[in-house]
Amino acid sequence: MSWQRLLVPLSILVLALGLAACGGGGESEEDKITNAIETAATSTNPVVCTELQTQGFVEQTQGEEGKAAVKSCEKEASDGSNNPDSVKVTKVEVDGSNATADAAFVGGSFDGQTLAVALVEEDGDWKLDEATGFAKFDKAKLIEAFTSSLEEEKVEPELASCLTEAFEEAEQGEFEELILGGSSQPIVELAEACEGK
Repeated sequence: MSWQRLLVPLSILVLALGLAACGGGGESEEDKITNAIETAATSTNPVVCTELQTQGFVEQTQGEEGKAAVKSCEKEASDGSNNPDSVKVTKVEVDGSNATADAAFVGGSFDGQTLAVALVEEDGDWKLDEATGFAKFDKAKLIEAFTSSLEEEKVEPELASCLTEAFEEAEQGEFEELILGGSSQPIVELAEACEGK
């Protein structure tokens, strides 16, 4: 079995965070950031992976580097099946060309979660730069979404059960490392441990 297939559920979850888009004239910076996050969270246009996200964000969400991360992002962006129904953006704070905000998701893989995100302004456009953590964490809903993704990816039942059990025992910080750490290594190690049982 390819370890990459195990990463798909996690990368899909993170991709649901969305991408930043350009704001219109006359809007405040807060409005531009809010509109960018709300609009981009439901985008299915693969061009957003190169035009509306920083390379760092793409690599964080895909657990890969360079062009491989962009290609994976473009493939997943065009799917859109795990996108949220809506996103509510709050706590927008702008500091020059940097900003932070909280994005609360309704529907999709991040249903019930609120993620803290960092954005940067490049050439007048706000781009998602990093998912920094969970501002609001609903463990049960996140496990439910992950379990559904494992089923959709047809992961062997015993392995899926072991992974789900490990997630049920995990603390918020461990979820953040697995989902937002930008590396595939933790999930690979978890899967190897499950298969070694």
